[in-house]
Amino acid sequence: MVMSDELKKLTAYHESGHALVGLYCPASDPIHKATIIPRGRALGMVMRLPDSDRFSMPRDKMEADIAVAMAGRVAEELIFGRDKVTSGASSDIKMATRMARAMVTDWGLSDAIGPVYHGSSNEDLYTNGRDSGHNSAHTAELIDVEVRKIIEKGHDFAKNILTKHLEQLHLLAKMLIEHE
Repeated sequence: MVMSDELKKLTAYHESGHALVGLYCPASDPIHKATIIPRGRALGMVMRLPDSDRFSMPRDKMEADIAVAMAGRVAEELIFGRDKVTSGASSDIKMATRMARAMVTDWGLSDAIGPVYHGSSNEDLYTNGRDSGHNSAHTAELIDVEVRKIIEKGHDFAKNILTKHLEQLHLLAKMLIEHE
């Protein structure tokens, strides 16, 4: 895929956002690779690899993953402005939303919801045959509010990091453009 200079620049800032926030999140996995060479449907990527095998994930790691996921979009907002934000963060937003929703509905990591399972797996039926994913309108709304809070917290964390380290963002984007 041949990328225009404008698209390379946008992709470089997007991926640099992921990388910098990953560097400044202590709970994030170490960065293994960053590139703006297109792969499949992705225009670039930042690959993070864990130091060891993981069998469960602590909350700070989940929150770090959400912040890193939101960082590409945040970088686009900071550098190009709100009106120039692209659809390039769609898979990042999907991942962050899935993680936040699992935190609230599957893992009991929301103070407002508590340690109650609200998932929707067909395998998880109550003894009375009622689907465990069937929530009242109030509970569903509360879940949505909690999911949004978690994602916005990640977004705000990423924005603070990238604003504080804006010169590093520019430098890393420049290096990605030069070296892909």
